[in-house]
Order: sequence, then structure tokens, then C-alpha cells
Amino acid sequence: MLANSDITALIITLKLALLTTIILLVVGTPLAWWMARSRWRYKFLLEAVVALPLVLPPTVLGFYLLVALGPNGPLGSLMLALGGQPLAFTFAGLVMGSIFYSLPFVVQPLQQAFTSIGHRPMEVAATLRASPMDRFFTVAVPLARSGFLTAAVLGFAHTVGEFGVVLMIGGNIPGETQVLSIAIYDHVEALEYSQAHWLSGGLLLLCFTMLMGVYAINRRFSVTPA
Repeated sequence: MLANSDITALIITLKLALLTTIILLVVGTPLAWWMARSRWRYKFLLEAVVALPLVLPPTVLGFYLLVALGPNGPLGSLMLALGGQPLAFTFAGLVMGSIFYSLPFVVQPLQQAFTSIGHRPMEVAATLRASPMDRFFTVAVPLARSGFLTAAVLGFAHTVGEFGVVLMIGGNIPGETQVLSIAIYDHVEALEYSQAHWLSGGLLLLCFTMLMGVYAINRRFSVTPA
């Protein structure tokens, strides 16, 4: 069975994943739209930066984020100057690290969805005198709904499974920064395999169910009537 500390870690994990996903959808949507529509010749540089967490070891990303968020780092120093505290080893720091680490899992599906729309629907809407904002929300967003679903699920699931980045930035503070992946590691290290099975099996079932739902819904969207 789950201990109180495991339940707390579960709550922190779900809270972190939900908050990170919401922020990434808000920030990633205009970024993905610009990347899908822009013809800037150096756009590949931004695409490479967005995709960097896919290939960069989590501990490397976590280390540099820890340096940046620490009291001597640029963001940590800024927080101190504003009367706050450094973000390292705090829940806010976990959120910031998760945003960077899960960025490509939200931006890339949205970019692909916006690219697949093409220019024709937007041009037709423009001929009907729809403003750019209207064209985006009434044409682009509905046509890219499967991309939004995929981005939300992948961003959420990827944040739930984080380990290296959150361990570097947040440490392992029970009740504050200890997430499920770290709790599982603690149980295995203590040879508490029963508790590790409960947590690992729950995460496995959650992620599989979410991915299965995404593929099923996307398959439904892709089926065209005869």
C-alpha cells in the first residue's frame, strides 16, 4: 500500500504536470504557430533550441538550470534583488525546469498540426474579412484540435515521468520537491520493492492509458467519411 509520503509525492507530481502543461500550452501555442508559418531563413536555430531537450542528457540540462536558478545565477540573483528567494530546490524551480524539459513535447505536435492545415483555409477566411485573430481561433485552432490533444497529453505524461532534471533542480525534499519518480528511486534504494511496484505500476497504467486515448482519438480524427 501507499504511505503518506507517497501520496504527497503523487499530489506534487500531478500538480507539477498540470501546471507545466497549462503554461506550455499558453506559451507554446504562439511559438508553434510562428514556427509553422514563418519563412525566416534562420528559423532552424529556434527549432534546434526547442528540440534540444530531446537529445540533451537531463542531468546536463538540470545542472545548468540549477546554476541559473541558484543564488549566484542570473535568475536567482534577480529573485533576490526583487526581495524573493532563489528558485533552486523549490516547487517553482521544478515548474521552470519542467517547462524547459517538456517544451518540445508540446511545441512540436502543435507545429506539425498547424503546418498540416496549409495556407488555403486561412486565405479563404481572409477573403471573408476575418481578422488574423479570428482566423487563428475560428479556423486554425479547430483544425489543429488533434495536435492540441497530443501536445497536452505528451507534455503532461513527460512531466510525470521526469527524474534527472527535477532531482538536480529540486533535490529530494519530502512534501516539497519529492515527485513520484524520485520516490520510486528511494524505495528501490531501500529495497522496498512492494512500494516501488505500486508506484511504478500506477505510473505505467496512467501513461499507457493516456497514450492509448490519444492514438484512439487521433485515429478517429484522421478517418475521413467515404
